[in-house]
Amino acid sequence: MSVTFTTPIRHPDRLFIGGRWVAPATGAMIDVVTPATEEIGFRVAEATQADMAAAVAAARAAFDEGPWPRLTPAERAGHLREFAAELDRRVDDLAQATPRESGVLKTFARGSASLLGSVFRAYADMADSFPFVEEHVPGPTGGGGVGLLVQEPVGVVAAVVPWNGPGLIGAYKTAPALLAGCTVVLKMPPEAPSIGYVFAETAEAIGLPAGVLNVVTAGRAASEALVRDRHVDKVTFTGSNAVGRSIAAVCADRLARVTLELGGKSAALILDDYDLAEAARTLADSARVLSGQVCYATTRLIVDRSRHDAFVEALASSFGGLRVGDPFDAESQMGPVISARQRERIEGCIARGSREGARLAAGGGRPAHLERGFFVEPTVFADVDNRSAIAQEEIFGPVLAVIPADGEADAVAKANDSIYGLNAAVFTHDTDRAYAVARRLRSGTVGHNGVRTDATIAFGGFKQSGIGREGGVEGLRPFLESKTVLLDGKPRRTR
Repeated sequence: MSVTFTTPIRHPDRLFIGGRWVAPATGAMIDVVTPATEEIGFRVAEATQADMAAAVAAARAAFDEGPWPRLTPAERAGHLREFAAELDRRVDDLAQATPRESGVLKTFARGSASLLGSVFRAYADMADSFPFVEEHVPGPTGGGGVGLLVQEPVGVVAAVVPWNGPGLIGAYKTAPALLAGCTVVLKMPPEAPSIGYVFAETAEAIGLPAGVLNVVTAGRAASEALVRDRHVDKVTFTGSNAVGRSIAAVCADRLARVTLELGGKSAALILDDYDLAEAARTLADSARVLSGQVCYATTRLIVDRSRHDAFVEALASSFGGLRVGDPFDAESQMGPVISARQRERIEGCIARGSREGARLAAGGGRPAHLERGFFVEPTVFADVDNRSAIAQEEIFGPVLAVIPADGEADAVAKANDSIYGLNAAVFTHDTDRAYAVARRLRSGTVGHNGVRTDATIAFGGFKQSGIGREGGVEGLRPFLESKTVLLDGKPRRTR
């Protein structure tokens, strides 16, 4: 393998700690492999446990001694708007880098990168609308003349982001934490570190106070050290259920605050009044995003038994017919998966689905025209038992399972028969019916006639899909602690 890409990041051999670019303690570097070519695209510094401790210490000092928590929300919002403007200038850089990390199509990469600034601007706007201080009349046991409910920053935040959406997920962790007055250690995944470097360069460019945002890339051991560090007040994590459970246990041991956005096995219900070909096209278009490596992807497709075969035929044509190839090729409709290991896991799940009796209706292998790269064919299974592994376990790849149901009530029951509850979709032309079904689904988000999520409102899951919400006002609250202040009179300043 050889390095094939000149990265747009300026200090790939450094970590951003305490407002400075510092060499990793051991000088170790991480090879970032390009999924479409299986070659090393570029290398970045690898943080060790010692580096992680330094990053936490910098964030701790910035919170305990620095100006950031003591600025008003409006003052912090000014920095967030500068952050947004700088991110807007880096869209092209990210559109070039992220397909080489994750295999996402360049068109999707550019679209995601162009949204980053809007996340920071949205939280900046909350400085004026969110009630950081609320005035109350003290009750009979409180005493005093004025009661104030004050929202203060939770403290030092460890923000751990995944490789499959590090930009927007990183933004939805970092922006509200900064508005709240927290300081942050942003831990980037080894597979996709570029956006973290851009965040660090942005913090440097706008003069964010030292230690307010620290950015490190690390593997498992150093990441565990970050989560376990007693100087970290809150952990916000997006990733697998197995890691999420471990983090929850660690945080529970010292009662640290935690937000978890975990896996999904989301269902789409195609009701009896909706056109099957239209539903198949919509679902196929959604399922191709990042080659199905999306936590909220609807991969369980539930349709009435009488229409099952017709829907499978339409879906096999729409999804199975996608053009798989180079993410920089404008003709490509789906790129590779992230790694050889992930491809092997997906292939294992496909083989298990066949062994369990599901009918392979499309795909199931590697594209014959692509000799290199971690590519998997868009795959459709029919006649899937809802209790089978491919219907219950998160595959994280381009594999769709069509599940027959006996009427609407059975479809809802099958949708809810899962340990997950992150996303769902209801396909029907009757809006009232869609709303009624949505209220019966145990899911954090339900879309109507499409696979939809909206983090400007809130994003998160029921059951084992996580704890807490990200995005919107709901995504700001986890970075705040409520304090009750009882005074004899009203102070001149409360902000």
